[in-house]
Amino acid sequence: MFPVGLYYCFRELSDANIFVILYSVTSIYFAGVMVRLMLVLAPIMCIMSGIGISTTLSTYMKNIESGDVIPATVKNKKKAADYPIKSEIATVMVTIVAIFLTTFVFHCTWVTSEAYSSPSIVLAARGHDGNRIIFDDFREAYNWLKFNTPEDAKIMSWWDYGYQLTAMANRTILVDNNTWNNTHISRVGQAMASPEEHSYTIMKELDVDYVLVIFGGMSGYSSDDINKFLWMIRIGGSTPEGVHIKEGDYYSSSGEYKVDKDASAAMHNSSCTKCAITGSVK
Repeated sequence: MFPVGLYYCFRELSDANIFVILYSVTSIYFAGVMVRLMLVLAPIMCIMSGIGISTTLSTYMKNIESGDVIPATVKNKKKAADYPIKSEIATVMVTIVAIFLTTFVFHCTWVTSEAYSSPSIVLAARGHDGNRIIFDDFREAYNWLKFNTPEDAKIMSWWDYGYQLTAMANRTILVDNNTWNNTHISRVGQAMASPEEHSYTIMKELDVDYVLVIFGGMSGYSSDDINKFLWMIRIGGSTPEGVHIKEGDYYSSSGEYKVDKDASAAMHNSSCTKCAITGSVK
């Protein structure tokens, strides 16, 4: 209903409608540029849809004949002749809108139960046989760090897990989801993408006590650090300190991103790969 609301705003231009139109257009553009700005788009989508539904219902509700007898004036007769079945058309349109709103309520309930009921710490998925699979590894990892590491321990991980580590494990982290310090994130990416000897030097520089690497190969979790590793390489090589990191060195001889026996030497020797595949570095 967003286009309908936009149409009605263009049809009756006023200061308020112009403001809503500008808000809509800019929100759509920036939400298309960055998916996180969908949060900015959501309010105006609701407002414009409300305008569209309200105006549509108001327009057609007036054409539904009531039980009251209207005097048959010349004007009424002429209007009825020009629009002979206006009451029936209006009834159909109001019914369609009512069905649309009812199905939308059921759809929202389903989406809420399926997509938004699980917290981001505990993930749920469906297996090939349709059974529900629960990924509780994040909570268990944060719980282990909380009860098995010193309170002043410093944890190095990719920035995705920063806020969760702080809240769930109550430990100091190097980078978090507030990604304003690209240089610091690049340093972590260099430690992950470099061979052990170089990574150890960077970790000593950053005063790291523990390294957290998420690997989903055993459980079938696809959004692990191996999946994100290319971004560690790209961000790690974006600063002068990471000039030795070249994205092309981490592709196989056929130009593919692999972690199996066909992977490149740089991929095999990187600290992130060794932590994920072997569980440790020497």
